Amino acid sequence: MTTERVDVLVVGGGPVGLFAAALLERRGVTVAVWERRDSDPTGSRAIGIHPPSLDAFAAIGLDTAVLAEATLVRTGVARSRGRVLGTLSFERASPTHPYVATLDQHRTETLLRGRLAPGVLRTGTTVTGLSRRHGYVVAHGVGADGSAVAVEAAFVVGADGARSAVRDLLGIATSGRDYRDRYVMGDFADPEPGTARSSALVDVGPDGVVESFPLPGGRRRYVALVPEDVAPAAAGGTPDPGTAARLAAIVAERTGATPDPSTCTMTSGFRVRRRAAARVGVGRVVLVGDAAHEISPIGGQGMNLGWLDAAALAPLLAEAVRSGTSGPWQQSANAYAVGRQAAARRAARQAELNMALGRPTGALGSVGPMGSLGSFGREALLRTVLALPTAHGLASVYAMRWA
Repeated sequence: MTTERVDVLVVGGGPVGLFAAALLERRGVTVAVWERRDSDPTGSRAIGIHPPSLDAFAAIGLDTAVLAEATLVRTGVARSRGRVLGTLSFERASPTHPYVATLDQHRTETLLRGRLAPGVLRTGTTVTGLSRRHGYVVAHGVGADGSAVAVEAAFVVGADGARSAVRDLLGIATSGRDYRDRYVMGDFADPEPGTARSSALVDVGPDGVVESFPLPGGRRRYVALVPEDVAPAAAGGTPDPGTAARLAAIVAERTGATPDPSTCTMTSGFRVRRRAAARVGVGRVVLVGDAAHEISPIGGQGMNLGWLDAAALAPLLAEAVRSGTSGPWQQSANAYAVGRQAAARRAARQAELNMALGRPTGALGSVGPMGSLGSFGREALLRTVLALPTAHGLASVYAMRWA
């Protein structure tokens, strides 16, 4: 078996790993990407692309390609029990991109794959071990044909998700918690009327939140909190007729919108947990994205957080490769580790607040951090906050301007 040598090996060919590799290539770094999946990207899953990510995409010319396909969400509308509580405009959320873009994850991944040189991405390849050799990291794995493969790299980036094999091989512990919240989501032909079709809609009625977001092709993603005794749909993304019908009924009951189950192109379910790695790296190996920090999908920040990890890391890695030095994350007090861990904590707190605002209250209030307000109190609070002149600051928070 011949051991290949590259400057950086990225383990994980999802949206975060692909972006990290493309950024490094743009800086003249030789890269290989190992991705365990052996098929083309499918499914919509994460859809929101926030302004800071679009700014970062400009470094590889991806912003133009994404915006050519994406739907631009310029306002968010809070509703409850058939009434509009207020509207949040993203007009002042970013000087470059005053909107949030939505695009199916498989399209974003496909566009990212197209930014890599031929042969960089090795699909069907699984990492099985990491070792050290003369100032390099040797990654051992199994290739698509079942044969042993190895790459010797100056640095390894673990971008292999919440159940990261790289993190486990490094022996890095995680801490966090599981939440009781369960959600079901699906993509339908957009049933919303008129101007609502260009807006993100959040219904915070007493029975639990329903969020929805416009998608390209006249579609809309609905995400609904479901009771604890309802098992979430499978996470694969293939539309399940029973789940589509159940979700459509929940949406109709809580919001009055009537998505047609026969138009559903994706259903999925998920439970929520929060995890953080004790360290972002060991030696010449560093973690990014969900491998380093997993947060609630509610609010759509997780994938963007990973992209911003990659954007912050790429110039540091490129300089370390050029100068022959070791990585900048080996001490917990360094700026990269501190900055990215702080961003993850802030995103996690925001996601927790989003979940709290969407939990059931009953008419007069019962459960959850917002439960003591009751449905009427929560509506009054949102009306007040969204009517204040400072509401544009809230739009910046949701658009991740801080990240």
